[in-house]
Amino acid sequence: MERVPEDWQRGLVIVAHPDDIEYGAAAAVARWTRQGKDIRYVLVTSGEAGIAGLRPALAGPLREAEEIAAAEAVGVREVEFLGYPDGRVEESLDLRRDLAAAIRRHRPEMVVLFNFGDVWAPGYVNSADHRAVGRAALDAVSDAGNEWIFPEIAEWEPWSARWAAVVGPAATHAVDVTDTIEQAAASLAAHRRYLEALSPEPVADQVRAVVEQATAPEEGFPAERAVGFELFFFAG
Repeated sequence: MERVPEDWQRGLVIVAHPDDIEYGAAAAVARWTRQGKDIRYVLVTSGEAGIAGLRPALAGPLREAEEIAAAEAVGVREVEFLGYPDGRVEESLDLRRDLAAAIRRHRPEMVVLFNFGDVWAPGYVNSADHRAVGRAALDAVSDAGNEWIFPEIAEWEPWSARWAAVVGPAATHAVDVTDTIEQAAASLAAHRRYLEALSPEPVADQVRAVVEQATAPEEGFPAERAVGFELFFFAG
């Protein structure tokens, strides 16, 4: 298990929903912002269909506010929402184009994505939005560097990232997050209303369980707590 490269300055995290980052990469983000890196978030939806009993018109702004607070807890100041419909995201050319445009605007060297495999864990189907966003975003990393695929986004110069790192079970690389567990917990706890609707368990207990799982030690990697990533290399 190798270390995720850290000889870069700008990173962009692309996910489907508010809370996706906090269920995976937040501890790594906290480490990187401590190093002085410029990390930004792009969320494809506002998570408006994610709280049972709360209409999307109310849930969307609430979940956006929770995500902005969660980002601040790990040192991220720029959070962008693309406004796609929660639960109905399709792996489309429009999505690839919009994500390629976001990559050109933010000009990251490292792009961080969420698990987009067919399964979340053995026996559990992954979210359709996770699958669509992750696959489209991985393609968009290449699209952003090609001037001809989406000529309608020519107002932003082509940009080629160096890597994409995907949080998930097929980890090839890892980040030592032993010193940023508290920030990761604070980031997830910012989603209080969502967590209260998700489970009757106390929010603090949910946060503790999620962070422990997300930062479990990686086999063959010398760190007490770690976040694992599958790393993809690009020609940038």
